Amino acid sequence: MPGNLRRARTWPLPARILILTGESTQQDIQMAEKKKKKDKEKGNSCPIKIKLLEGTALKNKDKKESSKRCAVWIKTSHLEYEIELKKLQIELMKLQKHMKATGMRILAIFEGRDAAGKGGTIKRITAFLNPRNTRVVALSAPSDTERTQWYFQRYTPHLPAAGELVLFDRSWYNRAMVEPVMGFCTDEQHKRFLKDVPLFEEMLVKDGIKLFKFYFSVSKEEQARRFEARKTDPLKQYKLSPVDNLAQKYWDKYSVKKFQMLNESNRTLSPWTIIRSDVKKKARINCIKHILSNVEYEEKLPAKELTPDPEIVISGIDEIKHMEKHLFHPDELRG
Repeated sequence: MPGNLRRARTWPLPARILILTGESTQQDIQMAEKKKKKDKEKGNSCPIKIKLLEGTALKNKDKKESSKRCAVWIKTSHLEYEIELKKLQIELMKLQKHMKATGMRILAIFEGRDAAGKGGTIKRITAFLNPRNTRVVALSAPSDTERTQWYFQRYTPHLPAAGELVLFDRSWYNRAMVEPVMGFCTDEQHKRFLKDVPLFEEMLVKDGIKLFKFYFSVSKEEQARRFEARKTDPLKQYKLSPVDNLAQKYWDKYSVKKFQMLNESNRTLSPWTIIRSDVKKKARINCIKHILSNVEYEEKLPAKELTPDPEIVISGIDEIKHMEKHLFHPDELRG
């Protein structure tokens, strides 16, 4: 291949993936365009427009050219992401094996504004793990009976047993942000929750549960863009909810509740970890790295390969300091 174009192949429309680096010359681009035009004339171009499934590029990058394949363009950065993600997913499988052998219990809580990327990260974590020892908990609105119970009661049956990894896609922290902003709880219930939650989590940690609390921080502009994408993508429309329509309107109210939540529940035993999630791929990679770097297991990769990017992974205390500095300047606050 000329210049800096690298060639790979793909499926299900078997193709060569032309990976264009930032150093490619204008001549490289022109030659690639001529090749694309020639393939089209031969009927060798991709017959439909389709978004490749994650992992397809990596799986097919070394396939050989044939008349049954068509050209697909993919960013080098995406291929690098797929390579890194696969490496980390293998590490998660090692961790699960260790958890099963030792009886370790891990609970990971995923919080954040709507469309912050929580669900996508959870999917990448659980993709290749044994479902017998991995559970995702995403509870619906409480029933009439549950509303009369102790607030934490509906969550306790889902806590991990020996050898289990449990991931909460939203959790008891609904009462810290969504419920007070949307009027689903009283001020008294909100205040009582903020006093009780550190004690509840202290009991979990002292009982031996390894607790991770992630808050996915997305900017207002990126959230709006993702809401628009949900309206047009049939595979994302299930994510639409009436609350989405108010997320932008009540942006500043959510910021105030986030500040209160972090101040009251960021403790040494149960600290918050903030994930900057405007770039989903970086958020996923660094969230997984944070989990792996904080748990010991057999055949673990060297620490340097599991160290998160400090620009993406922020400690709870640093986020509190940032919010204290900019609380009266909402435009400068991160999501």
